[in-house]
This record gives sequence, structure tokens and C-alpha cells, in this order.
Amino acid sequence: MDIPAMFSKAYREIFQNMSEGIIMVDERGTIAVANPVAEQFFGYEQNELNGVGIEKLLPERFRNGHTTMRFGFHANPRPRRMGVGRDLLGLRKDGSEFPIEISLSHFNMGDTVMVMAFISDISQRKIFEQALKHSEEQLIVYAAELENKVQVRTEALNQSVIKLETEVKERKKAEEEAKKSLEKERELNELKTKFVSIASHEFRTPLSTVLSSVSLIQQYKDRSDFDKIDKHVNRIKSSVNHLTSILNDFLSLGKLEEGREDVQNETIRLREFLEEIIEEVNASLKEGQKMKMDFASEVSEVISDPRILRNIMFNLISNASKYSEPHKTITVRCESKNSFIHFHVQDEGIGISMEDQKHLFERFYRASNAGNVQGTGLGLNIVKRYVELLRGTISFHSERGKGSIFTISIPS
Repeated sequence: MDIPAMFSKAYREIFQNMSEGIIMVDERGTIAVANPVAEQFFGYEQNELNGVGIEKLLPERFRNGHTTMRFGFHANPRPRRMGVGRDLLGLRKDGSEFPIEISLSHFNMGDTVMVMAFISDISQRKIFEQALKHSEEQLIVYAAELENKVQVRTEALNQSVIKLETEVKERKKAEEEAKKSLEKERELNELKTKFVSIASHEFRTPLSTVLSSVSLIQQYKDRSDFDKIDKHVNRIKSSVNHLTSILNDFLSLGKLEEGREDVQNETIRLREFLEEIIEEVNASLKEGQKMKMDFASEVSEVISDPRILRNIMFNLISNASKYSEPHKTITVRCESKNSFIHFHVQDEGIGISMEDQKHLFERFYRASNAGNVQGTGLGLNIVKRYVELLRGTISFHSERGKGSIFTISIPS
């Protein structure tokens, strides 16, 4: 089976853009494909790992045990981290070993269960841990020497106490910083686990749709059934657009987490700006849905970042369509008030319960009534952070079953 040939363009882009190594392994433990980062980690050339047994990437002393654990995972596959409570080591092509972290997930490709391993090289973190341990040992030795000096030099008692207190404060500060670093790492690991779970779920359905539609298109082509061919081509386009949207969410979140989003302000002609966004969104509206724009006469221009503002408005309008039934109206209003430009996006959709409203802007959170509507739970979190980059605010009013109004306010 030519596994790489089955990847969609969007899925291959994920391989190219991920900062972690990704390796896909079949039930026999054979590597089907590895992304460039994984090949770099283990010192192999492009596609050199394809068809290689996964145990080849482990030191010889661990291979038998890993085979047993691999069989156990296939017997009960579920997203999880490998090696909890112990260190994991990878084996490079040149024979050198290096510390790694691995998270596992799985998905079905036909009759085959494929395992997806997300791999991180943690060499730098191990160096930091060793350095921190060494510093703590030095502090302990120094404290013992200081106590001995206090006993033999009474005259220097006060100065020694002051110095010791200073050292203790610095040590506590270092411990607090280390604790914050570990908390941040724990949070990132939790996000990684959630990403694996969401990716395995959200990617599976559109990829299955693409594969089935491609197979059916070939059959309809032989019978010259062009109407059905067009139908499945549109299904493929919709699936690819959904995958691209998921990828964009994760890339945006990554840039925001790393502080790589820069604001580039320029003058925006608001009416033309909103009309372009609405025209683009119109192509993806549900059957019978209509867009309505209410533009106050006193509003003409704003100085802001057009790329960030477009992402905000596109996300909110797309959500309004996604969570509304066919034949409903979505209204976009723009007005100027108190030195701010206010954008209102109103829908007649399913609304948001009071319980869900408390968590609406949290990462990966989805409302309880979202049902089968596709999504990652990242959109509103990203919108809120984008609005804050523009020095603005976001608010909303919603009732379950009665629709929602989201309001973005940015300085004029």
C-alpha cells in the first residue's frame, strides 16, 4: 500500500510546518512515513526511514521491551504519552543516543490501524535540569561552609546572617522560576495531548470523505455521470477547506504563543474592507442564508492591521453561518462611538447557554450544543487574542436558541 500517496495536500502541509517530529507506523511496526523534522532528529535523509522497522530508532537494549509495548498499544489504542515516569532515548543513524518525549495517537486507514507518534528532542531541557541540580548541590555545600564560619567567627555573625538570607531569597526565586517553567511545560504537554486528540478526530472525517469521493469519481467517470462527479468534487473541496481551516487555527495559535504576531497598521477603508470579506464568506454560506450589512454614515476609515482585523471578522462571520440553520440572516453592523469603531456580528442561530458562556474564550472549548458542527474550539480564543493585539475589546450577548451578537471594539 502506497501510504504517502494517500495524504492530502493539507495533511502534507502539516508535516512540513510542525516543529515536532511525526512518524506513522503500521500494525507490523514498519514506518510508513516520517516528516522532515523526524528525519533530522534521527539523522536520516529524506524518505530513508520509509519501510524501516520502528525498533531501529531505539537503542538495542530497549528493543525487545518496546515490541511488547507496541503490541499492547495496538490491543488497546488510545491517545497517550509514552514512558511516563522514565526517560526515553532515541538512536540516531550514526549510533549516538539522545533524550526524547513521545505522544501517541492512532487512526484507521482502510483495514489498517496506523499509529501516529509525535516526537520532541528534549536534549536542551535535560541539560538545563542537570545544570539546575548542580547549582542546588553547590548551594548546599556553600551553606555548610557558612555555618562552620559562623561558629568560629562570632564577630562576623550579623554579616553572615544577612548574606545567608540573601542567598536563601535568591534560591527561592530560582525555585519559583523553575516551578513556573515546569508549569508552563505541563501546560504545553496538555495542549499537545489535546491537539493529538482533536487532530485524530477532526482530520479523520474529511480525509475519509476525500478518499471515498476519489474512488466514486473514478466510477462515475467511467459512466460519464458528470453531475455526481461535480458533487464529489465539491465534497473534496469542502473537506480540504476544513482541513486548511484547522491548520490555520493551529498555526495562528502557535504564532500567538511564541509572540511572533506583529501588528502592521495602515489606513483601512472600512466599507470596501467589509464588502470584500462578506463576498468571500458568501461562497461558503448554507442554503438560503443571507448576509446583511448595516454601515453607519459617519464611519469611513480606521488605522489598524488589515490582516489581523480580517481574520477576526472572517472568523466571527463564519461562526455565525456555521451555527445557524439554512435560510437565516447574518447581520454585520459597523458604527463609531466614543473614539472606537464597533463591529457587531449578529446571527439567528443556536445561541450559547449561560454555563457555556463562562468558558467561551478558553482554548479547545466547545459549547455543549455544538453537536456535530465541525470545529477545534480554538477560533474564539484566537479572535480574543487578536483583538487584544489591536488594543481592543470583545463582548457578546447570547441566549440559547435565540442567536448571538458578538461585538468587537477597536480604537478609531
